[in-house]
Amino acid sequence: MSKLNAKEYKRFEDIKHIREDGSEYWLARELSGELDYTQWRNFSRVLDKARLACKNSGFDMEDHFVEVSKMVEMPSKPRKDRDEIGFAEVSKTKSIIDYELSRYACYLIVQNGDPRKEVIAFGQTYFAIQTRRQEVADYFNQLDEDNKRLVIRGNIKQWNQMLAEAARNAGLITNEEYAIFQNAGYRGLYGGLDVDDIHARKGLKDKDKILDFMGSEELAANLFRITQTESKLKRESIQGAQAATATHYTVGKKVRQTITDLGGTMPENLPVPYKGISQVEREQIAELKRKSKKKPLMLDE
Repeated sequence: MSKLNAKEYKRFEDIKHIREDGSEYWLARELSGELDYTQWRNFSRVLDKARLACKNSGFDMEDHFVEVSKMVEMPSKPRKDRDEIGFAEVSKTKSIIDYELSRYACYLIVQNGDPRKEVIAFGQTYFAIQTRRQEVADYFNQLDEDNKRLVIRGNIKQWNQMLAEAARNAGLITNEEYAIFQNAGYRGLYGGLDVDDIHARKGLKDKDKILDFMGSEELAANLFRITQTESKLKRESIQGAQAATATHYTVGKKVRQTITDLGGTMPENLPVPYKGISQVEREQIAELKRKSKKKPLMLDE
């Protein structure tokens, strides 16, 4: 994760608000600008994913995403005035939705933001928090299978970014080198099968991603592979594309051996979910929106 410099620290501090009781919050529309989202509709997609992640983490969304309404001025338009010659400027206002965000809400937003934006990495550092792991784990065990998949898949996305950074630091430069590196991890874990082999075995379409069609058990095995490879690359300061690729294969193979020792099912033999993660996510967000609909706020004239 990127180191936070003074300038980036200040950009998030400058938009922080403090309530009378001393609690802090950030406004979603201000945060979207600092995260380089020029259009609200693009940021709102990230916001939806963050709210869903909050729900699946066992927290009350109303405590972290407080919906508020505010009036903004619309661009003035000239109109012909009946009483005077010429045009008069007509100013209009409209009500827009915003959110007061807790630090945790902001953290979930940057977790689900565009990883290509450098400011997203800075935001992840700034809003990083220590979570109550046991409480989250207890709640996770109560989730149904699809929601477990959503949670683990979200974790994998973040850890894959960290693994990619560790691989670059180890000396992997080209996309081809990284593709070979990724395949090595899968071959270790899946008994010699690479990405294409797993894709074919699952009977997926060309556009489908294999991680999106894994159950929670299979996803968890891959998350363990990813986290342990990232840790080993950094801990042992492994250098060179060949050495890093061999490390990924070895870690994947050891995870497979652990599954064997525990009497578990090999990942390639686990059932393939009927729905992809993207479909589950869309359905969950739609349901979330239906449940959280509120009547329009009454505004003073």
